[in-house]
Amino acid sequence: MKTNLKRQVFALFLTLIFWAYADAQNNESPVSELYQLMNEMAADYGSLERFYIVQSSPEKRARFQEFYQDYLSRLGTYNFNKLSVEGQVDYLLTKRDIERALRTLTDEKEEYTSIEDWVSYGDPIYQIEKLRRRGTHLKSSEVAAELNSISEALDKLTIALGAKEPFLDRRLAERAQDVIKGHQTALKSVYEFYYGYDPEFTWWMEKPYEKLTAKLQEYDALVMTKIDKSTQPKDDGSGIIGNPIGAKELKHLLEEEFIPYSAEELVAIANKEFAWCDKELLKASREMGFGDDWKAAQEKVKQSYVPEGYQPEAMYELYKQSVDFLKKNDLLSIPPMAEETWRMSMMSPERQKIAPFFLGGEVLQISYPTNTMDHDDKMMSMRGNNPHFSRATVHHELIAGHHLQGFMNRRFKPYRHFRTPFWTEGWALYWELVLWDMDFPRSPEDRIGMLFWRMHRCARIIFSLNYHLGKWTPQECIDYLVDRVGHERANAEGEVRRSFTARYGPLYQLAYMVGGMQFYALKKELVDTGKMSYKEYHDAVLRENSMPVEMVRAILTDQSLNKNYKTSWDFYKD
Repeated sequence: MKTNLKRQVFALFLTLIFWAYADAQNNESPVSELYQLMNEMAADYGSLERFYIVQSSPEKRARFQEFYQDYLSRLGTYNFNKLSVEGQVDYLLTKRDIERALRTLTDEKEEYTSIEDWVSYGDPIYQIEKLRRRGTHLKSSEVAAELNSISEALDKLTIALGAKEPFLDRRLAERAQDVIKGHQTALKSVYEFYYGYDPEFTWWMEKPYEKLTAKLQEYDALVMTKIDKSTQPKDDGSGIIGNPIGAKELKHLLEEEFIPYSAEELVAIANKEFAWCDKELLKASREMGFGDDWKAAQEKVKQSYVPEGYQPEAMYELYKQSVDFLKKNDLLSIPPMAEETWRMSMMSPERQKIAPFFLGGEVLQISYPTNTMDHDDKMMSMRGNNPHFSRATVHHELIAGHHLQGFMNRRFKPYRHFRTPFWTEGWALYWELVLWDMDFPRSPEDRIGMLFWRMHRCARIIFSLNYHLGKWTPQECIDYLVDRVGHERANAEGEVRRSFTARYGPLYQLAYMVGGMQFYALKKELVDTGKMSYKEYHDAVLRENSMPVEMVRAILTDQSLNKNYKTSWDFYKD
């Protein structure tokens, strides 16, 4: 039996070699010249992140600054002009990411310095945790005395901080909170390592540890009460308080994502796309017999919701319709394993407050009412997740959208870690544009469903940018979604809350339509001109992994790049 097993393993090994050779012969280069550096960089990052577990500590910050500087130097040894286009893309994006990380660390250091007087009490904790990593036998009586001294110092700081009027902006308060949580992490790491194993440590440390842990939790909570509300956006009645970043930071972020337009230009583009949606919406409304009263037509579509308990089956039926359409038109390769392994879950009522519509990926998260929701909330959820609305996005969430993206990313060029919503959400949105062109909607009701989401993507550009430019409040954003797109009010509130308080980046909401338009423009350049078939184009994109769409274009068009490349693709014009 052992001999047969060895033969089987050897045969499998030979088969893998053959496949690798066949790929090479088909000119499907699996990696670029920077593969080894990027792979080492990711592995080294993981090693350091697992070793230096204390967030926002000076030691961790200094070590990661050294790490990034080292890899920036290693990157500089490559002759850019002799790299392939894929290698040049990896060079440019790796350099961008390193420089971004170094800027973040510099900002962190400046923030730490600003609050150092309030957090330096924890420096001895760092030193104790450092000894723990190598299992040093601690002098437990001395460590217990040290923790007691820290508790006393923290008592004095708590009194002093409690007596002060609010003086911190939210950014510094959150940094202080992060540092304090780091102290808690370090302390817990030490205690759990020695407690119960070292009898001397166990005898000495139990009470000092409990005392200091409690004081750290109290201090953590106190810090957040010292936010100067005059420096923060005021609650406009919506209960949503985010952090608008302003025009300067928006410009910087757009440039990093290789978007050549200003925030104002993107709003103008979105309004132009919205005007197209308006015309199509009126056509569908008239076909349904509602004339120009598109809201009445949309209301009828919303009333087509699935009865309670049947939404998962309805979603599966919509999935089958979309995949059958993709296969019938031979639009891309769909690995059988990808079809086999996606699954479903039901979203909690709490989660639905932030994500009122279903989400996707390997797990299709279905948003639908539960018994604990108020009647009005139940009805809004059912109406907002009706089959015609959902049919417009099931391919966005599963295949050929997020599930297939994740499936392919784990299998093709996984050393690329250039995650960007312009690729992730843009690609999924692109399919909504293409399937519209190919008459995927079967009826005016289906078209109204697809147009609801297309208008929503336009609205995301408009309301998110106006918010970050300081022109709109969250309540104005909610009202815009209700009045202009036709959202249920609770769903609109959830959408705006998700956009500004759920740790999405400032560009995330606009990335859907903007990224989709980029992929659409590239489709026109490659598919509409006959240079590639739909299937060739779509398969090629998915085999390159996530990156800014302009860099996908550089690879697929074999574009000549330079070391100081800046965004230059006027994709909306194209």
